[in-house]
Amino acid sequence: MENNSSNFIKNIMIEDLETGKHKEIITRFPPEPNGYLHIGHAKSIIINFGLADDFEGKTNLRFDDTNPLKEDQEYVDSIKEDVKWLGYEWDELRFASDYFEEMYNRAVLLIKKGKAYVDELSQEEIREYRGTLTEPGKDSPYRNRTIEENLDLFERMRNGEFENGSKVLRAKIDMASPNLNMRDPVIYRVAHAIHHNTGDKWCIYPMYAFAHPLEDAIENVTHSICTTEFEDQRPLYNWVVEECEMESKPQQIEFGRLNITNTVMSKRKLKKLVDEGFVDGWDDPRMPTISGLRRKGFTPGAIREFVKATGVSKGYGAVDEAMLEHFVREDLKLEVPRTMGVLNPLKVVITNYPEDKVEMLDAEINPENLEMGSRQIPFSREIYIEQDDFMEDPPKKYFRLFPGNEVRLKHAYFIKCNDVIKDENGKVVEIHCTYDPETKSGSGFTGRKVKGTIHWVDAKNAVPAEFRLYEPLILDAEMNEEIPEEKTFLDYVNANSLEIVQGFVEPNMKDVKPQDKFQFFRHGYFNVDPKHSTSKKTVFNRIVSLKSSFKL
Repeated sequence: MENNSSNFIKNIMIEDLETGKHKEIITRFPPEPNGYLHIGHAKSIIINFGLADDFEGKTNLRFDDTNPLKEDQEYVDSIKEDVKWLGYEWDELRFASDYFEEMYNRAVLLIKKGKAYVDELSQEEIREYRGTLTEPGKDSPYRNRTIEENLDLFERMRNGEFENGSKVLRAKIDMASPNLNMRDPVIYRVAHAIHHNTGDKWCIYPMYAFAHPLEDAIENVTHSICTTEFEDQRPLYNWVVEECEMESKPQQIEFGRLNITNTVMSKRKLKKLVDEGFVDGWDDPRMPTISGLRRKGFTPGAIREFVKATGVSKGYGAVDEAMLEHFVREDLKLEVPRTMGVLNPLKVVITNYPEDKVEMLDAEINPENLEMGSRQIPFSREIYIEQDDFMEDPPKKYFRLFPGNEVRLKHAYFIKCNDVIKDENGKVVEIHCTYDPETKSGSGFTGRKVKGTIHWVDAKNAVPAEFRLYEPLILDAEMNEEIPEEKTFLDYVNANSLEIVQGFVEPNMKDVKPQDKFQFFRHGYFNVDPKHSTSKKTVFNRIVSLKSSFKL
């Protein structure tokens, strides 16, 4: 995908071109517009668009909008934005609803061939008649209606004569098939609902398993790439294409879906998290949605490289989320400015520094990319440091600030702690230090060494900021469907997945814009939140911490 690496799907495409089975490669990304895309969909996007690009082929963005009860224009718009943000342009924008008339005509063809019938069993009865994995199903009492009767009923279904759930159209295949998907699946149902694209024109809608292969065939898709949960539906996919006498014969190929530790990938579960207020909407930075990852500060390049590294195979397991974070760091480290932010401030007064003096200090913007230049940082008598950079009674090997100890201020001077100021409850609220003017950073001072370096911001000029620190939303590392009966996945939601702290950043950060990214010394990579930042206070989302134990 977008490189010379090989995988089993790419090898199939190569063979199909070499044998003349296809003259070009046409793929599609076919989301249902009933929710926001997540990182699993990103893998499908990258595979479909990437493979077509490898062969200079085409990829359509097609919305499988066959269920108006769950679909919304909001989802259509968000999906288009996500695909573009990941770096892809579709060749054609299509909707399943564009083909409703042809789908209806193909269903009529099935009825005329004796391959479909109108059934009046309820959903529960259809499920009961279906049988089990070990027991065959039994025929519906309506299975042997005449072709004429089925044509009449189906037309009346279209004309709106029947209530929701009262009748369905089923394919007439084999109620004893070992594959449950082939036991006379429902292919049309009555649904009196307003469709986002067709309005009230239709009151019957095709089922996904019937519509999808027809859409692929209509668009001349050569390789219909999907995840392995659709493997059991492949015989039905092929049956629909064949029995509906479609000229084009797409090939369905399945790959293992993407799962990530401490994450849920079910749209139903993600919607529950949104609806029940566990998160701040679909774009909450804790969500695995593409919009959530974008708001958190992940980059499209990092997601593309991550997906390529996970590979394309039939099998799947949970990929460590640390692997995704690794690619984010790799993508950001040479591109984003370094700066200093204090998340839990403690005031330091440098008692021997002139009261009215403000000094401008030089600091490189990115020491790993010197072409980014340098910045100026103000320094004066009062500064803020992190509360955990000071301890009154430290343990051994604590090299930061404590009474009598000396540390280096990043880009500035050595300071030594002399006095500790506490409030009436004994809490440290201020410390007094002295600085050594000979130790200015960059001066070449070699008189003595200190073991600790801490960051800071100038108190007089610092800009107030809010920092949002994230932990995994799901506590179970490998969340799956095997949840104990007495629990739901909501029992594994991390109540401490978000910590909000108030602090300060350097004054040159006062004009940052939403989605600007920075590395804060010792704290990690941060992104300016586009949703909650205001002109009065900037909100920074932590994208990832600085270090990880993950190795490729």
